[in-house]
Amino acid sequence: MIINYTLDDVEAVAKQILDLSASKIILFEGEMGVGKTTLIKTLVKLLGSDDMVSSPTFSLVNQYIGKDHDIYHFDLYRVNDEEELYNFGIETYIYSDSFVFVEWPDLLKPLLQDSFTIVKIELSENTARELSVTNFD
Repeated sequence: MIINYTLDDVEAVAKQILDLSASKIILFEGEMGVGKTTLIKTLVKLLGSDDMVSSPTFSLVNQYIGKDHDIYHFDLYRVNDEEELYNFGIETYIYSDSFVFVEWPDLLKPLLQDSFTIVKIELSENTARELSVTNFD
């Protein structure tokens, strides 16, 4: 599904992502500055968390406490290989019953054996974005 939106529409788009996603593992693809973290902040809020959401660029993962589930937010931009993913226990997170949001997921995708959802964001006209949601089983 393709969704066109501006940053003013981010809450409605986040609701659609939660409705369309067939998995709690959601991978976010898009160039730097396209709005991945902004969208994840809104998703975390919609899942009932009052925690302060920030990009885990240097910590790799941030944990948030949602209403019904823990939420893990990964930024794999600085991860160089699969071994690093295993060294910090990525499998513990992806096989949990928690929401797992991953920015820069290219190294992780080949390791996923269960279903997951990819949200791809691209800039379109001016400040508008085009977002696609694709489920993989």
